Amino acid sequence: MFFYSVFKTLVGKTVVVELKNDLAIQGTLVSVDQYLNIKLDHVSAVDSARYPHVATLKNSFIRGSVVRYVHLPASAIDTALLQDATRNEPGNR
Repeated sequence: MFFYSVFKTLVGKTVVVELKNDLAIQGTLVSVDQYLNIKLDHVSAVDSARYPHVATLKNSFIRGSVVRYVHLPASAIDTALLQDATRNEPGNR
């Protein structure tokens, strides 16, 4: 649940979502839920030459089960808070 709360603080920021089929989509995070279902606005493909059909999209809903990585802006993340929280997780003792 901690990472879900971190993602919720990133609403309105630009993120890159890499899918399991190697497509990487950049957009503004609109919403995210506990299953990592993601809604993005102002969508574009990172490799637009390889995926020209993505250029026609304005927004996108991405099912959490197809997400490989979510690249977050480093300036938006408090790494000290993340490290402290992961040390205090019940399974890490």
